[in-house]
Amino acid sequence: MTNPPKVITFGCRLNAYESEVMREHAKAVEDGVETVIVNTCAVTAEAERQARQTIRKLRRDHPHARIVVTGCAAQVSPDKFAAMAEVDQVLGNAEKLHPDIFAHPPEDRIVVTDIMTVRETALHLVSGFEGRARAFVEVQTGCDHRCTFCIIPFGRGNNRSVPMGRIVDQVRGLVAQGFAEVVFTGVDITAYGSDLPGTPSLGQMARRLLAQVPELPRLRLSSLDPVEVDDDLLRLVAEEPRLMPHFHLSAQAGDDMVLKRMKRRHLRDDVITLAAKLRDLRPDIALGADIIAGFPTEDEEMFRRSLDLVDEAGLTHLHVFPYSSRPGTPAARMPKVPGDVVKERAARLRAKGQAAMDSFLDSRLGQSACVLVEKDGQGFCGHYLPVRVTDAPAEGRVVTVRLTHRDGAALVGEPTA
Repeated sequence: MTNPPKVITFGCRLNAYESEVMREHAKAVEDGVETVIVNTCAVTAEAERQARQTIRKLRRDHPHARIVVTGCAAQVSPDKFAAMAEVDQVLGNAEKLHPDIFAHPPEDRIVVTDIMTVRETALHLVSGFEGRARAFVEVQTGCDHRCTFCIIPFGRGNNRSVPMGRIVDQVRGLVAQGFAEVVFTGVDITAYGSDLPGTPSLGQMARRLLAQVPELPRLRLSSLDPVEVDDDLLRLVAEEPRLMPHFHLSAQAGDDMVLKRMKRRHLRDDVITLAAKLRDLRPDIALGADIIAGFPTEDEEMFRRSLDLVDEAGLTHLHVFPYSSRPGTPAARMPKVPGDVVKERAARLRAKGQAAMDSFLDSRLGQSACVLVEKDGQGFCGHYLPVRVTDAPAEGRVVTVRLTHRDGAALVGEPTA
């Protein structure tokens, strides 16, 4: 290909991983056509709006390029993107990962099959991650649950896990290329293994991986369902220093009635109990959570319980989502909270989260930390806090620093050796 493919990624780490798969497939094509791939997200209406805005800008900037739109939003609403004059082709989430999809583009403008009929997931070996020192590894995709607010199962299909041996091979190859940290990613990674022979759990798989790839310096997990954390994973938290001490919980709300209306499988106390258990096993652990503000029927008292959950569970890394109605989901038919109230509650949650983060950052001052340097002397420590390392060590290195002061939202660390 005359011009290297341009890949624009929206949404989750799984999308980031799949973007690298597509980048490698598109790189292998030598047809002289400039290709731009937009990997969309369907979590919120805002994510879709941003994707459409980006597509229009890409066409202005690349008037002769072939623009391909894919990802969850394209899977769920292919006609919406095909109706855009700027778009040349729409690919589904299964089709986008076919090795020859860019070498031999289908004639049809929309190539999207029923994702619910897909029964397997193939681990795509990638040789690197452009502009990153961390590598993402897909361990599963899809979700068997049907939360009332969520459209993602219809974009990803049902739970499908990657066999353990293939994950080990992928990680081994990435470490050999110099990646010091691997992040397990997927749609519902704590559901890992339920569809595999012997039903191995996420904890069992992670334990086997760390045993078989002893040269891997750091393993990090993405979002965890509070009721699916298994005993093997808890033992790893207690015993394995290579498992990073930062965990993100899919909490979504702090009120039991809201959680029931969301069709979540946990209650408020499950989050608080798990947080306490994790801290007992590793006292300096950092915890984050996804929380939705303004879910339908949420009143002020219900919202206050979500605010209070930040303190009661000791959450510092908050991802706040103003409720976004997704057509086709049960929540879209529930009584709505006024838009201005949703925004106001989201702002209060973010302020609460920022105060918790500021306090946590300050508490780390004077401590030592191991930082994976990613770019321009900046990176993340084990607690997933941004750290600027003095003397700008080489990218991709893990360095031990003493955290001396704050520089805005980041910590500053001096190498100790």
